[in-house]
Amino acid sequence: MIQAFGLTSNSRKDLPPAVDDVSFEARAGRVTALLGTSGAGKTTALRLMLELQQGRGLTYFKGRPLHRIAHPSREVGVLMGEVPGHPARTVRGHLRMLCAAAGVPVRRADEVLEVVGLVSLRDERLGTLSRGMDRRLGLACALLPDPHTLVLDAPADGLSARESHWLHGMLRAHAAQGGTVLFTTAEPKEAARAADHVITLEQGRLVADQAAAEFARTRLRPRVAVRTPHAARLAALLGKEARTAHRSVEVVREGGNRLSVYGSTCADVGETAFRHGVLVHQLADEVGDMGPGAGPFPGENTEAAQDARAGATGAEPVELVGKEAVGEAGVAVRGGQAHDTPASPSGSCAHDERVMPADRTVPGDQAAHGSPDARSGPAVGSGDTALGPATASGAPTPLPPLPPPISVRSAPGPLRPLRYELRRAAGIGTGFLTAAAVLVTSALTAVLLARVGHTPQARLLAAWPRELPLPPAALGAGLLGALAFGDEFRHPALAADRGTVPRRLGLLTAKLVVATATALVLAFLTVGCDAEVLYLVYGRELTEVPADWFSLSASWFGLVVACAWSGVLAAGVFRSTTAGLAAVVAVPVLVVPLVQRALEGASVRAAAGLPARLREVFLLQWPFGGERYLVGAVRVIAQPVGGALALSLTALLCAYLLTTLRSRVR
Repeated sequence: MIQAFGLTSNSRKDLPPAVDDVSFEARAGRVTALLGTSGAGKTTALRLMLELQQGRGLTYFKGRPLHRIAHPSREVGVLMGEVPGHPARTVRGHLRMLCAAAGVPVRRADEVLEVVGLVSLRDERLGTLSRGMDRRLGLACALLPDPHTLVLDAPADGLSARESHWLHGMLRAHAAQGGTVLFTTAEPKEAARAADHVITLEQGRLVADQAAAEFARTRLRPRVAVRTPHAARLAALLGKEARTAHRSVEVVREGGNRLSVYGSTCADVGETAFRHGVLVHQLADEVGDMGPGAGPFPGENTEAAQDARAGATGAEPVELVGKEAVGEAGVAVRGGQAHDTPASPSGSCAHDERVMPADRTVPGDQAAHGSPDARSGPAVGSGDTALGPATASGAPTPLPPLPPPISVRSAPGPLRPLRYELRRAAGIGTGFLTAAAVLVTSALTAVLLARVGHTPQARLLAAWPRELPLPPAALGAGLLGALAFGDEFRHPALAADRGTVPRRLGLLTAKLVVATATALVLAFLTVGCDAEVLYLVYGRELTEVPADWFSLSASWFGLVVACAWSGVLAAGVFRSTTAGLAAVVAVPVLVVPLVQRALEGASVRAAAGLPARLREVFLLQWPFGGERYLVGAVRVIAQPVGGALALSLTALLCAYLLTTLRSRVR
């Protein structure tokens, strides 16, 4: 179950908090709806519960706060907004990637695809999915780790009636298996139809905490649904008879040939239509403004529904508040019809365009909802009826002290980070297209450099003109490294339930390992393709192996790998692919000149005899010609570009570790 205590968001400047001291429970085995209009604080309440936003309060999921759960995604499945996946990734590939992040077997992806009915679309790209299919995929992502609790923000928003019915059926099936379901909605009839329990928010305050049947009887108005090709004429006749009989009747034109009549009965509407010869296609009582064709509310039996319909036939005065107000002897017709609205002797309490009973003494929570004093404190649920604060004395009840502040914590990294990173990198074609572009550009550059002449063979095989700061292969490796973290911030699949991309060292290590392997393959293929193209065009003369091939190879591979690492670290620190690539380009443009000035003089020449001096000092004999490898490493670092990359990598790694430790301390 979910237990929320005193959820309060931080206020901005002089504005009141979006959520103010909200407490409620969502029990296991039941579907709970968090109802409120736009701006009522529903999404903010969810973000406070999930520790995505700073504020105050406590939320327990099965008795533990979210930051005390080792693997939150296995306990709480979350759907907030659109599915945060790369639009070029396939449905199945996205779920398989999340399987590695959640530490569940990969076959789980196919299982949830079958559950949500997306098996036939498993090879479709995320960017091509319709709204309904995106909601199905979002539910599949939430169900992937088999969580006990589902928290969904407006899951049926924008869906058709059929898709909404399917979605709510899935949520009810999850609750029937013992799970806890909490979803937000702005539609009262959706809450009454799909939920077992309804929690109502208004202006960030709790105003009702009720069972769905009680909510429908006390907070939603009964009406008569009418379909007639003469809707305008029938509306005018009903208004005229209401004024004559001094009854409060509201007729709402809902488009086309449909009317909704509040404050009347099927018998009265039918008699009026019969007397004036108006053809009627549909005439039905509807409880709780549920809409035509809706079934009974969850947990409500037939007798309760009949009692509610019987109570709706009374001539209780109704006020239409907002833009139109009507008194005891008035009628309001909306939807382009005329308004006859005499002054109401009882007054009205304006709030949006909702309809409130004129009698403030009715039982239930209507008094708490309509009374101005009701907003001075949250309503406290008792049984199935929400009771407002005690206002008999006229003084508002003082609020209790707020619970401790909510601390936003970073999410743990993927349970299988290397597998996750491999599926992330191979799931889209960006890497393959980048590698192909690098190979083609390098081959053409090598041919042009050979034709022009005056280019050393080492730079010729690397397709590295003297005018460019870096060769195409190094730039391509830096771009792929920057994408490793840049895509996480642009399409944060890992942050769907926690709000931030994790900065764990395990995830960083996996990205560096994959970036290293990609850079080595790209460097090897670049030299191979350049040598092959030069051989085909100019013959064997330009493709001979140089005498110092070992140190040249070490320098080449070190350069490409260092560029890839710079891209990964810079994108992780600055949270942007562009910043990562800019850091790679800035190394030869800005850092290399500084390193060249620092290495000028005898210090570079003095490094030539380093292995021999080390052997003399430590009395070590290098086995298997180990001094060759040491000389190669020293030469790589002694080069201006190599030294600049080493310096930049050290600075970026320190910055990454600093930001990681700072986020953990917070």
